[in-house]
Amino acid sequence: MPRSIGLSGSIIMSEPAKLSQLFTYDHINHIEIGEFPDEAAFHQFLKLLKEENKTFGLHSPLYRNQSKYDLLEKVQFHSEEAWIQFESEVELMSKFGAEYILVHFPYFKDKITDDVNLVIEDALKKLSILQEKFSIPIVCEPKLGHNRSTFGIEALHSFPIEIWDKYGINICIDICDYLLAVEDETSSYIEKWKDHIKVVHLHNVEFQQNKYIWVPVHPSHETAPSYYNVGYLIKLLAKSSDVFFIFEHTPHSNPTRKFVEEGIRWVKSLI
Repeated sequence: MPRSIGLSGSIIMSEPAKLSQLFTYDHINHIEIGEFPDEAAFHQFLKLLKEENKTFGLHSPLYRNQSKYDLLEKVQFHSEEAWIQFESEVELMSKFGAEYILVHFPYFKDKITDDVNLVIEDALKKLSILQEKFSIPIVCEPKLGHNRSTFGIEALHSFPIEIWDKYGINICIDICDYLLAVEDETSSYIEKWKDHIKVVHLHNVEFQQNKYIWVPVHPSHETAPSYYNVGYLIKLLAKSSDVFFIFEHTPHSNPTRKFVEEGIRWVKSLI
């Protein structure tokens, strides 16, 4: 069961001057990235990718200030605009040989009154058509909504798996979004989708007053009461085949390189 360890562009906030840093860590053979400031930065990344012989996946959107959450309802953009943008990204990523394109789905700001299963299936049909048309895997990442609304994650958990199976769409599990949403039930939520998981987003959370930031996963957190225990979930997720484990922390906690590398080695030992 091949597995890859990758870095997310989030660790450098996709800053062009720092792109080369993504290619300097041991045991990393994949980069997941999106939200480039412009086309020149994207092509700079592709040049580095070719030189370093890594694989990549796109975390939609491709460019900053584009639609990120709008496939099911307007958050910043009308859904019609979001679908047009996403189709263009799927086509482009197929052209450039991405391993997959990842999109936030299902994403709801909060509870909706419509039949949520019908809403999700209608979108799944569109995603499946795009996946077949452009021959590139589409990966859906359920996310917390406004004010940490768990509705999207709960809606996916309740969605009939036999219907999802018809459309052949993969799933990304963001470990800490799930822990924030359902805490001790996270294992059972993951277990349901084990045959569909293609990407895992790895980070822990550090709470700062009413906010939190994403920090690298690290073995020291396993015995620290202020952090989530994630090792058992990483082992569980490693039971799925062909999974990309992506370090998706941000630079806000100023983690040292040594700290990140220790986390990478730890994850490698777990999977």
